[in-house]
Amino acid sequence: MRYGKAATRPRAVAQQVAVEAPTGVALRAQRLPHRERDAVDPHGPSSRDACLSKKRVAGAGMAGMAAWWGLYTARRLNGAAALLPVRDGWRIYMQGVAQVPHALLAALCARAQTLSGVRLYHLHTEGPTPQLDPGLRGRLRDVSLFIGANVREAVNRGDADYLPVHLSEAEALFRSGRIPLQAVLVQVSPPDAQGLVSLGLSVEAVRGAMAAARYVVAQVNSLVPRTGGDALVPIECFDAFVEADEPIFSIERRHAAGGVLEALGRHVAALVEDGSCLQLGIGSVPDAVAPLLRGHVGLGIHTELFSDGLMELMESGAADGRSKAIDRGLAVVSFVEGSRRLYAFVAGNPMVAMRSLAYTNAPQTIRRNRRVVAVNSALQVDLTGQVVAESLGPVQWSGVGGQVDFFRGADLSPEGRAIVALPSTARTASATVSRIVRQLDAGAVVTTTRSRVDYVVTEHGIASLRGRTLAERAAALVAIAHPGYRDALAGTKPPPLRVG
Repeated sequence: MRYGKAATRPRAVAQQVAVEAPTGVALRAQRLPHRERDAVDPHGPSSRDACLSKKRVAGAGMAGMAAWWGLYTARRLNGAAALLPVRDGWRIYMQGVAQVPHALLAALCARAQTLSGVRLYHLHTEGPTPQLDPGLRGRLRDVSLFIGANVREAVNRGDADYLPVHLSEAEALFRSGRIPLQAVLVQVSPPDAQGLVSLGLSVEAVRGAMAAARYVVAQVNSLVPRTGGDALVPIECFDAFVEADEPIFSIERRHAAGGVLEALGRHVAALVEDGSCLQLGIGSVPDAVAPLLRGHVGLGIHTELFSDGLMELMESGAADGRSKAIDRGLAVVSFVEGSRRLYAFVAGNPMVAMRSLAYTNAPQTIRRNRRVVAVNSALQVDLTGQVVAESLGPVQWSGVGGQVDFFRGADLSPEGRAIVALPSTARTASATVSRIVRQLDAGAVVTTTRSRVDYVVTEHGIASLRGRTLAERAAALVAIAHPGYRDALAGTKPPPLRVG
């Protein structure tokens, strides 16, 4: 089943529409008649919020199609023209994860050559990062709400910024005006017969950003998987369209059978009961859990990230959503990242509901399902239960993400469980070290406080910390540490420099 067939017309694949960019007032008068010359319409955000709430009625007929098609063609530009309205000091939000609009990003970087003080906000992104070019220093500043590998070095070098935020609250930063946005850059599918485009694999904070911004540009890419739910947006909500096809980022995740991850996954799977509602976080540890749940019955999915492992649970019949109290029968997700097969699975799939982070990550939403099991990884846990998931000492590694959101939601869910899952050791450049430590590394950032922690799991077992004293917690955590470190953690001998 498909959500809607894209409207078709002749055009060359992977080619931008050739519209020359007039300059100055002529551009705004000719291409952006609904804007006031150099200024952006101050009523734009409120009008756009109403536009985002519009519902299309099937069978609107040729007259309706003609109306939206005329609007679409009138706002169709090339990249340079679409980004020309950007001014000094603008704050811009860009869609992220697997669906970065790279053609628009390149056009923004070209436009920024003559600007100063522009800020670009986003979640973690995949692919090239031209905004980090040294030549754009002082002109365009990158700000991550969750750090990906492609910006990590720049953030820690001081050439880019990180903004700590619970993902459930990301949209509120923009809607409230705490971060006033002037523009949003997204990538969408071609419009269907009703004039609806799809945000594809990454809804995340996009709708909230669009509602708050004055100017929204969409890169139209025929390779974007057409998903439904909050991903569907009327074309009236956009101010400019740039047609540019480009491959969607994908990654094949393969984990060898056996070993640390499988042992860890088996312990986590033992905590998941039939009828549980799952959230699996980012990384190899949650990915290792999903294959071990295929024998379960009546599992549900309510998560920010939808990955290959969760897809396979749906395909196996283990995750049919029949036990969910809300969104029964649906896998509720906010962004998708994984293989090309995964993208084909979500395209047009009525059982996968794309929703904004303000919904998926809200603890008050999460708690409404029974037996929520939230599984997230960590970098380090101390003997009191403090969880470090975003830094290695003072080095910023990732971000707060949705860990605290889902742990809080699981805490409030009847029979819910919040699980920190991590291998017991980590290999550094010079040694193998314990991830369970007596004291956190200097400068380490606590993501989940000890009062919030429920279960900690390694390949060596399960430590249940809720309702335990500090002494009881320490004993439970020592018991699941690597055997080569247990005496040192218990304080009976110095820690080893290396464990083979």
